[in-house]
Amino acid sequence: MTAGEKLLYFIDLHRTGLTLLGLSLVLAIYPWVYGNPYILGLTNLIGIYTIVVLGLNLFIGYAGQISLGHAAFFAIGAYGSALLSTGVGLWPWPAMGLTALVSALIALLVGIPALRLHGHYLAMATLGFNIVIYTILVQWDSLTGGPSGFAGIPSLSLGPWRLASDLQLHYLVWSSALICLMLGLNLVRSGVGRGLAALAGDEVAARCLGVDTRSAKIKVFVLSAVLASLAGSLYAHTFGFVSPDTFSIFASVDFVTMVVVGGLGSVWGSLFGAALLTWLPEFVDLFETYKEMIHGLILVLVLLFLPQGLVTGLLDLARMRLVRWRQNRA
Repeated sequence: MTAGEKLLYFIDLHRTGLTLLGLSLVLAIYPWVYGNPYILGLTNLIGIYTIVVLGLNLFIGYAGQISLGHAAFFAIGAYGSALLSTGVGLWPWPAMGLTALVSALIALLVGIPALRLHGHYLAMATLGFNIVIYTILVQWDSLTGGPSGFAGIPSLSLGPWRLASDLQLHYLVWSSALICLMLGLNLVRSGVGRGLAALAGDEVAARCLGVDTRSAKIKVFVLSAVLASLAGSLYAHTFGFVSPDTFSIFASVDFVTMVVVGGLGSVWGSLFGAALLTWLPEFVDLFETYKEMIHGLILVLVLLFLPQGLVTGLLDLARMRLVRWRQNRA
């Protein structure tokens, strides 16, 4: 085996760890190269969306289900943490944990009946849940601030250090996102993850092989809701303001589009999809004007030409070329 082949073998064997290490180094250096507060705010938003999309990808890409209501859990995390830390006076970290627990209970109550449904019926049920939460946020002025939003949300802190600057929030948000990505990678490679993959492939076959499909669907739905809630709490304490428009049904559709564009069943695709669809409006003015239309066009094009998603499709293409290169060398 040549030195080049040994290097390729080592990279292939440790690609996950090397990818996490490389991404961590890039994110650590990035703020010192591009210290613009607006850019840092945008990258922080990408990190927060990555956590939401990761949870949704576990539910759609691995469990084979569909949800058009994850912006509701994102909203519960944001408003719940904001209300507990301002109205009740709870420290933000316990407020985030308590809100995540409430989100898990709500997801359990919603999931037990809703996950008896399949396909479009499940999508409509979760969409209805999102509409209910959005309506509450808009109409309950005395609690949520109504259409004007909720301001004055305190920032997070570590001991005596208050995490208020964009640089500090960058490291907090992306540390959280990387931890979630690492946990997601470990989950999908475990026995639970293989059971979810079997469920996505064929639910009847998975049941025949001993997978408790109903329990698996409920558990992954609750997990995805908790991740969305944690991301919502991070959003509230990072930006200090929340409004109902951020959590509308269009936000849920955006999250699904990020999952599909990044790649169904791809943990890294969650990061790529969130980054691509968050950055695009900043560089293409037309995208911001016709956001919903262009999102739909991107979704259709990806489903037609790269149904496995951009990241998964490009990785498959790279693997095919690597195999052909090795065959030619042999």
